[in-house]
Amino acid sequence: MSDFYQRGRITTLHHLGDDNCQRLENELLRHARRRPIVLVLPATIEDFNAPPMEGILARLTEARFVEEIVFTLGPADADDFAAVRRRLANLGLPATVLWNDGPRLTEIARQIEKAQLPLGLPGKGRSAWMAFGYAIGRGVFHSIALHDCDIVTYERRLLPRLCYGVTHPELGYEFCKGYYSRVTDRLHGRATRLLVTPLLRSLVKMIGHHPLLTFFDSFRYPLAGEFAMTTRLARQNRIPGDWGLEVGVLAEVYRNVSLRNICQADIADGYEHKHQELSPEDASRGLHKMGVDICKSLFRTLASEGVIFSGAFFNTLVAAYVKTAQNMLERYQDDAAINSLVFDRHAEARAVETFTHAVQEAAATIGNDPLGVPLIASWDRVASAIDGICEKLVEAVGDDNQ
Repeated sequence: MSDFYQRGRITTLHHLGDDNCQRLENELLRHARRRPIVLVLPATIEDFNAPPMEGILARLTEARFVEEIVFTLGPADADDFAAVRRRLANLGLPATVLWNDGPRLTEIARQIEKAQLPLGLPGKGRSAWMAFGYAIGRGVFHSIALHDCDIVTYERRLLPRLCYGVTHPELGYEFCKGYYSRVTDRLHGRATRLLVTPLLRSLVKMIGHHPLLTFFDSFRYPLAGEFAMTTRLARQNRIPGDWGLEVGVLAEVYRNVSLRNICQADIADGYEHKHQELSPEDASRGLHKMGVDICKSLFRTLASEGVIFSGAFFNTLVAAYVKTAQNMLERYQDDAAINSLVFDRHAEARAVETFTHAVQEAAATIGNDPLGVPLIASWDRVASAIDGICEKLVEAVGDDNQ
């Protein structure tokens, strides 16, 4: 059972007491008649060939409150695309597949790039963005939900709890971020525990209680890949094309939505998915690269809010981060002890060292290039630049799925 503590600047929707999944599904089914929901699932061929997908698809057959499920496919050739469509054909799901590497969607991307609008590099961010454009072009959806496709412990209640705050007309939220416990026989979520949280609190020590830092620190799991939002917000948000996706999305939500219309929801008792390797010696892979991209996204967002960075600032920040992270590591060790969990002190310290390098590498990059790679343009801007582009996208996806 969760607690009912409301912390920070956003509303927390806890899981209190018995499971009420069936009741939530019934309510969503009623509200979705007027406020239809589309579920976006960024997926790769590897995801479709991995065991977690079977459990996810089985649960999704029960999600009758979802109007359409959009699988937006990562790198895939024609055989891969055909295999995915065959896999979904007999499941009874209202499923559409976006073949991002196919000739039709490649032509859509070419038109957008020709208009000199940033598309970012291929990846999860760009795949999700294309699916948002499809959902907007369909013109029937009130809200969009998104979650990952490598969830080993996928529960039936995850999706209704994620959608409820945005879909229920009396609650009126425009954005909901999922959160959950990342615990098995040990603590997981290293990037959140040992990088994001201590870094945010180190920045508070130096900058003070900046509203943006307070906003970020209000989320129990800011790097969660699960969220729901209105299609209106999906039209306005820009999206990072790298590992900074989750931080970048929160920054855009902060910019575009009143705080009273933002919430986070407890969507699962536990959450297990594939774990990224730490890759301490290689900043282009694993959690090391994720850490660099997260830090760059955070620093650039703060710079856009008027925070002034310098070499001296970053040197002090690194020292403050190391001290804060080491103190938090001790807290996690004590927490693991009282819960009889495995705690590898050396591995945890190694993660802090790797994330320290990530902070330093991101700081050096920001010093040389404060703007960096542009965010993927908002669909509002794309639709303004290219008449009927969302409708063309819908038509291209429809032709692919015939």
